[in-house]
Amino acid sequence: MKTKISIFLIGIISLVCVNCTSLHDKSYSLIISEEFEPTAEDLASLVGSAYVNWREALLFWNSIMRIMEVSSDQSVIPGRPNGWVDGGVHRLIFEHQWSTDHEVINNCWNHLYAGVNNCNRVLYQIESGSIPVTDGKEETIAELKVLRASYYYMLCDLYGNVPIMTKYDVPEGYVPEQSTRKEVFDFVIQEVTENMQYLSDAKGGISYGRFNTWAAWSLLAKMYLNAEVYTGTPMWQECIEACNKVIGSGLFELDATQRDVFATNNENAKEIIFALPFDDQYVTDWNAFDIHMQTLQPANQATYNLSSSPWGGICAVPQFIDTFDEDDQRLYDNWIQGDQLSAGGDLLMCTMGNMSGQPLSFINEVPSIADSEEVHGFRHGKFEIEMGARVQLSNDFPLFRYADVLMMKAESLLRQGLADDAAEIVTEVRKRNFKSKPEKAKVTGAQLLEGSVYDYGRRDNLVPNTFEGGADVQYGRFLDELGWEFNQEARRRQDMIRFGVYTTKAWFSHDPSEGYRSLLPIPRSQREKNPNLKQNDGYSQDGL
Repeated sequence: MKTKISIFLIGIISLVCVNCTSLHDKSYSLIISEEFEPTAEDLASLVGSAYVNWREALLFWNSIMRIMEVSSDQSVIPGRPNGWVDGGVHRLIFEHQWSTDHEVINNCWNHLYAGVNNCNRVLYQIESGSIPVTDGKEETIAELKVLRASYYYMLCDLYGNVPIMTKYDVPEGYVPEQSTRKEVFDFVIQEVTENMQYLSDAKGGISYGRFNTWAAWSLLAKMYLNAEVYTGTPMWQECIEACNKVIGSGLFELDATQRDVFATNNENAKEIIFALPFDDQYVTDWNAFDIHMQTLQPANQATYNLSSSPWGGICAVPQFIDTFDEDDQRLYDNWIQGDQLSAGGDLLMCTMGNMSGQPLSFINEVPSIADSEEVHGFRHGKFEIEMGARVQLSNDFPLFRYADVLMMKAESLLRQGLADDAAEIVTEVRKRNFKSKPEKAKVTGAQLLEGSVYDYGRRDNLVPNTFEGGADVQYGRFLDELGWEFNQEARRRQDMIRFGVYTTKAWFSHDPSEGYRSLLPIPRSQREKNPNLKQNDGYSQDGL
């Protein structure tokens, strides 16, 4: 349990309390303007409310975390003895067979635009004077605009061609025009660049969990890193320059162990640049942050003395686990494996399926996406699971961290022909993970120019196996490094697209998919409401 909660997070909670007590039976989710008389003291709460949508967009059921991880070569949700088939919803994500009606397509869109709308609402209230702000008005407006840009970063990444909405007070019947992916990219860059000067340079304290200067530079770096995907034009040097701003600040450094970054009480982690704050005493939405419930088996309740029995679904793709060096500490810190014990040290047993009554020991095997037993697949364990944890974890979720900034710079150097310089940075990131074999931490430029060690190809009992390997992946070794460092952080889809393997390779129960699947479709429900929206290329214009 965290011993402290930031003033900013308390502000968010205060807003929720105001909503529930002031509006009585008329509305339980909206602020009715004619019934709300804001004061300057409400400002922190109102700004904080615009951040909440990032948490919902990232971690709520079948949202960003799901599409980023389960559509990739790292994680899968196979059918389990207790279900997890759910009408094929998870399998469709893994196989890249989603339609425009799929839950994940709608959820990501709705959560992200809810964030945009919240930013626009608070901006309107401040700029119109309905919220009386004198001190810090310019800074608050800048922060909200950069926060709004961060939602558009993810909309640009997932959907590409989306409407840019900057107004809250729009006329009745208004439907926005659709912008191109390039226009959305340019909008994000402009909004962040123009408002950077007004953001706080402070780290931690009241700035924790908010967009300050360094979070803004990290966001710019992320946009520049993916510029070639988003616009067709690479911007590697611009990415390096943005990373150098964060590096040169001297405010961040790698933590002694990677585990420190994902501990329950990780708010003081040295490398966190921007995180979503969590505390299970205050953030109580059912799916607020429940990855431990989604990955552990029911018997694991006794391992951590959990308040509820886990549901046992998501696990690692075995081929991905096979890429790890056996001396890489991340293999053991990030993935729950082997015999499962109670908190008292007793061996746990399977409780369902064909292996009921046999030892619960997670193995790096999964028969297929259609069927598995409790023992199949290493489980997600990167975020510390606290003894006595509830359905919601209390770990803060880092969206930007220093290791990511270092690796963004390294990749940009590599792609500009400076492989040896890139290798020095990669070695720095690896050092903490090979303390027992420090010689293995060193990487050379020549190694980064090699292909991937991932053994791609179909590997399940549904069809004959195929063997594609990864030697043909340009800079594949660097993609491997990203996988080893950033698994379970809701980003693998993005990295795979940038390295050209997301739709071209097979793995586990996944066959290569159509190239247009690198973008999600515009949800059918949105196109039915807005005739200005044209479907993304490749997807049927009738919505399928």
